[in-house]
Amino acid sequence: MRRTARLLTGTSLAVAAAGLATAPAYGEAVDTAARPFGSLAGSLQVYPSTTLPGTQVTVNTAACGDKGMAVGDAGAVGAGTFPLAPSTHEGEAIGQFRVPSSAQPGTYEIVAKCAEGAKQVTGDLVVALGAAHEQVQPRGSVKTGVGGALGTDPVQTTAGVAALAVAAAGGTWLLHRRARGDGI
Repeated sequence: MRRTARLLTGTSLAVAAAGLATAPAYGEAVDTAARPFGSLAGSLQVYPSTTLPGTQVTVNTAACGDKGMAVGDAGAVGAGTFPLAPSTHEGEAIGQFRVPSSAQPGTYEIVAKCAEGAKQVTGDLVVALGAAHEQVQPRGSVKTGVGGALGTDPVQTTAGVAALAVAAAGGTWLLHRRARGDGI
């Protein structure tokens, strides 16, 4: 018990230290309101990051500088290429594509290549099951080797139920006689 508690405490401290190492320093401003969808320089933001087939997806990045031109590639999910153009936010490039209705559930990498320079940024898109792709519920029984001695024949089932009823009635009659003192 003590060993588990120490292990969990040590793990919790390691996770907390890792979180502090990646958090902004005290007094350092993080301005996510000025950028749509919380875009960060050097990354490709995908919104929504989890979607259904047939949905329109928006991507943006600040990695391409002031000109903000890029070419996006959603070929992994089957959507092909699309342009990213400068937006109203300085240094941001935004583009859109539609996830094909034939897209299968999974995680896909979306890529954007800046027009100037060889810079490339990536982001992940998760395609989930939706109303058009409902899960199939399992049917039937599990073959465990237990039960089913009488099978599914209605005549055999009725005979088994009748035999149980006669046994229960007989047992009740015998117990009743014994309780009265009549003997068996």
